[in-house]
This record gives sequence, structure tokens and C-alpha cells, in this order.
Amino acid sequence: MKTILNRLINHETLSKAAAKEVLINISTGQYNPSQISSFLTVFMMRNITIEELTGFREGLLELCIPLDFSAYNTIDLCGTGGDGKDTFNISTLASFVTAGTGIHVAKHGNYGVSSISGSSNVMETLGVKFSNDSSFLIKCIEEANIAILHAPLFHPAMKNVGPIRKELGVKTFFNMLGPMVNPSFPKNQLVGVFSLELARIYAYLYQHTEINYTILHALDGYDEISLTADAKVISRDTENIVSANDFQLSKLRFNEIKGGETVAKSANIFMNIISGNGTEAQENVVCANAALAISLVENSTVLQAFAKAKESLKSGKALEKLNKLQQISQA
Repeated sequence: MKTILNRLINHETLSKAAAKEVLINISTGQYNPSQISSFLTVFMMRNITIEELTGFREGLLELCIPLDFSAYNTIDLCGTGGDGKDTFNISTLASFVTAGTGIHVAKHGNYGVSSISGSSNVMETLGVKFSNDSSFLIKCIEEANIAILHAPLFHPAMKNVGPIRKELGVKTFFNMLGPMVNPSFPKNQLVGVFSLELARIYAYLYQHTEINYTILHALDGYDEISLTADAKVISRDTENIVSANDFQLSKLRFNEIKGGETVAKSANIFMNIISGNGTEAQENVVCANAALAISLVENSTVLQAFAKAKESLKSGKALEKLNKLQQISQA
């Protein structure tokens, strides 16, 4: 690691093979916490290259505990986090709304690092069991249309760097990797990213996969459709700007989609919204994100998909999927 760090301090970049090797060494415990911390810090101070990100991704996927969901046409709705916006758990709620429409969701998530409450924090608080047992997770997909894949259970490297990331408390390249290393290899992905530059890198990498994808970045910095500003939306064949108008909605203000100051408050906001008691702004931002996922899987218009998402939320179908997941977790 000393040689690698010296190279990086001298403004060199890593080849894909070198990046992959470092990731594998992190996973197998070959570096001490100070070395890992220094390594992560380099990538907070300069932009990551496509070669480096590809190598890191390959290393994580090679070592991950894979999950066979090939029998299902799954989608993952996942953001990188690291946008510093502290919204409520929009993509997790959108995942349940999507599941409520009959689509199978393989939701990859983790505890919050640079945010107060990540997807896993809320799911854990609400009594959802984390497991990498395939029979349990297939039961979740079949009966609730959604399985929660808690990243550290599938990725040894994430487990090793988890405490360091928590202590650093800022976004690292693991934020960039999270959405790209779903261990169930979903056929569809809706990915939110924290910068336009990262959206471009993702688009390049995803073009070399068979995944049906949509990458999005709100132009005011959110890693999801925020409805507070226009968003750049990139898929395999198209690149568009999406605004609140496309959903026949009015623009929102930042404070209307703010999250809770604690995990408990975040879970409370989550339950309010999924129970149909959220504000109109909260419901609209969740359904706008779900709409992009639904339209990606079903190849429908955004407006048709938004109507489906609203129906899933208002009819209680999204809540039904959460309740089912909680029941399976307690069995």
C-alpha cells in the first residue's frame, strides 16, 4: 500500500488492474485502517478515473456473495448518496411504491455514512431482517415483490471499510460504487448520482453492460428527482432534461423534502408517507422517482407511470408490501 499511496500522492492514477487489486486486498484485510483511510482520502481530493472506478467495481463484484434472481425481471432503485442534501428516504419509498405496482425490486442499500439515515437504517428500525440467505430473499421477492439487500452482508470489502467510512463521515468512492455492485445483478437499474460528471462516467460504464438503465442527477445537486429543479436523465439511447412539468406538477422547495434529524424521525417520516399521510410534496417526489423506475421496466410514458405510482401509494399497495416484508422477517 505504501507504494500505491506514494504514486497517488505524486498525482498518478491507477490502472484498472491495480485498482481491482487494491480492492481485493482491502477485502482480505491486508491493509491497516490508517492505510485504507489515506487511500480513501486521495479520492476525495481528486476526481476518480473511469479505469479506477471500473477496477474497483470489478474487484467488489468478483468477491461478492452472488444472489440468483435471474428468474425475475428485477429493478434496483438506488442513489449514490453523498449529495449533502439530507432528504428523507426517497429512493427506498419509491422502491416500495414500485413493488406495489407488481414490479420485482432488488433494493441494494446500506447504513447512512454521509447522511443521517440511509436505507438500511430505516429498514432495520422498521423491523426488516437483513440476510444473505437466498431462500429467504426469494421468498421476499415472491411474496412482497421486494427484497432488501444489505450491502455489508454481500461485500466483504464494504464490511472492512464500514467503520472507517463512518468515522470519516464524508462521501468516498464507495458511494460511487454502491449502486453498481448489486449482488443480484438486476436486469434494470434506476441510479441517482451526486454530480453531473459522475453521471457521465456511469453512462460510459453502463453502456458496456446488458443492464436496462436510467441514470439521473438533479441539476441543483440531488442524487434523485427532487422536483426542486430540472434533472438530467441518461439512458442507453436517450439523454433528456426532466422537470416537474413533465409530471404535470409544480416545482418544490428544498424544505418540503427535508429528512429527519435522527434515524427514528426518518423512520417516522417514512411510515407517514407510505401510509398515505405524507404531504402532497412528499408523495409527489416519491412517485416521480417511482415513475422513472416503472417506465424503465414497462417502457411506458412517464405520465402513465406516475399515475400507476400514485395509485400504488394511495391505495395502500406500497404499505402492503412493507407489511408483508415485516411479516416474513419475523417468521
